[in-house]
Amino acid sequence: MPRFPKRTGREALTDHPRLPDWITQERVNLRELHEMKAALRDSHLHTVCEEARCPNRAHCFSHGTATFLLMGDTCTRACGFCAIQSGKPNLLDPLEPEATASQVEALGLRYAVLTSVNRDDLPDGGAAHFAATILAIRRRCPTTQVEVLTPDFLGDLSAVAQVVAAGPAVFNHNTETVPSLYAEVRPAGRFERSLSVLREAKGLGSALFGEGFRTKSGLMLGLGETEAELLYVFAALVEAGVDILTLGQYLRPTRYQLPVKRYVTPEEFTNFGAKAKALGFKTVYAGPLVRSSFNAYEVSEMEGIAIA
Repeated sequence: MPRFPKRTGREALTDHPRLPDWITQERVNLRELHEMKAALRDSHLHTVCEEARCPNRAHCFSHGTATFLLMGDTCTRACGFCAIQSGKPNLLDPLEPEATASQVEALGLRYAVLTSVNRDDLPDGGAAHFAATILAIRRRCPTTQVEVLTPDFLGDLSAVAQVVAAGPAVFNHNTETVPSLYAEVRPAGRFERSLSVLREAKGLGSALFGEGFRTKSGLMLGLGETEAELLYVFAALVEAGVDILTLGQYLRPTRYQLPVKRYVTPEEFTNFGAKAKALGFKTVYAGPLVRSSFNAYEVSEMEGIAIA
C-alpha cells in the first residue's frame, strides 16, 4: 500500500513525479488575498477557483476577477481529474442569478465568467439558471461581457440554445482530453456529444449575434495522450467551429484524483500551440498554467497565439 506524507495535495504519492520549476515558481501566498475571498464568501457564492483548487486562483483573485460556480458546490458526476465534490446536489437557489449579478457589480468586473457543476438531475441540466444569470448581469452591468463555461447538458441542444440566446460573449465547453482517455478521465462524458454542443452553440450564436460571438474549448495535457491524438482533437474542434483553444498542464488537485503521467515542457506547449493555430483556430492560449478561464478577457480579445 502506498504511503502518503502529511503534506497532502498534488504530489502526495511518494512515487509520483515532483513539480518542475516552471510550475512551482508561479506559486503565490493566498493569505494576501483575504479581502477578495472574504467578499465572495460573504455573498454565499462559490467560485470554481477555490472549489477545484485552480493553480491560478492567486493571480485571478489579486486582479479582482473570479469564475463563479453556479448551482452549488456538489456535482452529479465524478470526473477523475476534478476536486469538486460529487453527490446529490441541493435544490437550485432561485436568488443566485441576481446575487451573482450583484457581486459582479460590486467587484466592478468588466468580464464575468460563469461555470457550474454538472446538474444531470435537472431536466435542462441547469440551462435556464445559466440564462437567468447572464440576463441578470446584463441588466445590472450592461457593459460587462459574460463568458460561460458549460457542461454538456447530456447532449440536449435545446439547453444549449437557451444559454446562447441569453447573449454570452463567449460560449466555452471543455473537451478536457482525447477520446481514448474519456473512460478514465471523464467517464460520464462523450467526445462526440461535446463536439455537438460546441457545433450547435457556434451555429446559433453566429446566427443571432454575428461574427462577434465566439466559442471556446480547452484540454489538459499530461494525462497520457499522444501528439497524434491531440492533433485529431484539434482538427475536430476546428471542424466544429471552435474559435479559441486553451491548452494547459493537468495538475493533480489532491491525492484522490488521477496522477500526472508527465509534465509537458513550456517548449512543447509552444509547439502544440503553433500546430493548433495552423489548423485554423483564431486564438490559441497555451502554457503549463493555462486554464480555460485564466486571463479570459484578454484571450477573448486577441487573435493568434499566446504562450503563458
